[in-house]
Amino acid sequence: MTQFRRYIFSLLLIALSLSAAAAGKFQLSVSTQTGGDDIEVGEQFYVYMKLDNLEGEPSAPDVPGAVVKYFTLSSQSSSMSSINGKVTRSSSRTYVATCSASKEGSFSIGPFTVDGVSSNKASYKIVKSGTGSLSKLQQRQRQQQQQQQAAASQMPDDENEGPKFIGKGNEKLFLKASVSKSTAYEQEALVYTVKLYSSYAPIKFIGATEAPKFDGFVVEESDETSKSLHYETYNGQEYATAIIARYIIFPQMTGELTIKGNTYTVSTDEQEYYDDPYFRMLTVRRPIQLNVTPNDLVIDVKALPTPQPADFSGGVGQFSISSSLPSASLKTNQPASIIYEVKGSGNLKYVKLPDLNSLYPKQLEVFSPTTEVNAAAKGMSVSGSVKFDYSFTPLEMGQYQIPEVSLVYFDPSSGKYERSVAKGYTVEVDKGALSEKSQTKNRLKFVDSLMPVGKLHKERSQYIYTFGYWLWYILPALALAVIIFVYRRHLKSAADIVGTRMRKAGKVAARRLKKAAACMKSGERERFYDEMLVALWGYVSAKLNIPTSELNRQNVAQRLSEAGASEDTVNGLVSVLDECEFAKYAPGSGEDELKHVYDRGTQVINALEDSKLITTSHNQA
Repeated sequence: MTQFRRYIFSLLLIALSLSAAAAGKFQLSVSTQTGGDDIEVGEQFYVYMKLDNLEGEPSAPDVPGAVVKYFTLSSQSSSMSSINGKVTRSSSRTYVATCSASKEGSFSIGPFTVDGVSSNKASYKIVKSGTGSLSKLQQRQRQQQQQQQAAASQMPDDENEGPKFIGKGNEKLFLKASVSKSTAYEQEALVYTVKLYSSYAPIKFIGATEAPKFDGFVVEESDETSKSLHYETYNGQEYATAIIARYIIFPQMTGELTIKGNTYTVSTDEQEYYDDPYFRMLTVRRPIQLNVTPNDLVIDVKALPTPQPADFSGGVGQFSISSSLPSASLKTNQPASIIYEVKGSGNLKYVKLPDLNSLYPKQLEVFSPTTEVNAAAKGMSVSGSVKFDYSFTPLEMGQYQIPEVSLVYFDPSSGKYERSVAKGYTVEVDKGALSEKSQTKNRLKFVDSLMPVGKLHKERSQYIYTFGYWLWYILPALALAVIIFVYRRHLKSAADIVGTRMRKAGKVAARRLKKAAACMKSGERERFYDEMLVALWGYVSAKLNIPTSELNRQNVAQRLSEAGASEDTVNGLVSVLDECEFAKYAPGSGEDELKHVYDRGTQVINALEDSKLITTSHNQA
């Protein structure tokens, strides 16, 4: 009988436990990461919602004195038992709200209701930063060790569990591209920015897998990116943000131009929460790798207002020009120099000055300038200066006026063409080295001094009628003619700076190509493309007599076509220039690709060198 009573009592206990398990419960608790009682301002803490045998979904709680950063389902479990044919099910879910304490005070949260079941109330206290428990540091260190041990035990052993990849991004991590203006003028400086938004754990790695596509733009890369993460609220959610790329771009054509975002690889950790009976809520980090692409942008580019001033420099931005004359002591047939400096921000590298030979007195012969560019991408534009060092030679003595030189540019902020003026100078030219005409006169006097002086004898024929007498004139005259011809040819060759540059353009380009080949063999990729660009641009500048400030693809293509170069040669030159420009921002390329670029550049220069059309056009001019 006693044994029967014990059996009935056991069945009753099991039934009571099953009925208790089937009853819905809603428990609420608050905890810091360290497990301490006090929460400091700025510290992160958690609100846990545990729902047993409830089907409803709780909403994100409003936590007094704090800002809710994330609200997620951290863990869930379910079980089923069958006793004497009776099936009983139970379930448990835990939600966690990650909060950041914002102000001091004593607060309480709850009760909340799900499926008609109310939770308890939980109280917590937020204190001033730095006034919490002295043992918090030790608690935090202990908790981190426990979490690391738990994470190691929870990591999956499946070898197929690798990095995850996404495209445009998700609500936790994405890239946003922006531009300083969606409507701009041709050649106006614009700022293109790529910004990272992330709500994951700290970012481990960010790297571009390809270059952005700026079709129709000239690009200057800026190094003004974020050195650290900043927090920003976007669409009601808080993100850690950083500017990971910034470019200064100049549109080269009108109409709607599209900028296609490039792909970035981002490595970070994804947090997962586990409700452990011993360590309470544990956080496990799983490494993930994301491939994300920013949004594309469309820019409406307007043409510059017409009519353009006849002396428009091509500059778009804000500029000023000044001049300096290193030496005012000038002498005939001796070279002198004058320097013009353009300062400001905008498309500095494309500014060109008027033709000084048409402005200066004809007694001052002006040659092509040497250009020195000192500009960098800073802030919202490219800022710096460009120096134009002109050499000129006074041909005659006297007083001459070097005129003022105007720089006409377009200011996008005012929408008007503006003018900046460099001052002029009055110079005195004294007598210097003898001119060619004076030297010729002195040589003629020397010839006259060679006339023989002697006695005439009556019994002999006059010496003037002999061949030997005239030979004294013929031989020096022939020698003098040869000397004058050689000397005049030397002077003409020395004065023809353009012709000299044309003749030596091939040799200079060959030396540059030799340097590029050495860089290719040593694996210096960026220097290889720099040497190729210098070789190609320098060769075209010398052959076509185009100043460096006027070099651009459209101008070079037009001048080559006018000189009679074939369309295939022109297209090949422009293609190699474009490939070298864009390859500098592309990922590392192999030796085969460098060899391909080198061969194409060499073929283009050889084709232009073999063609007589460019040199012929210069000789005719």
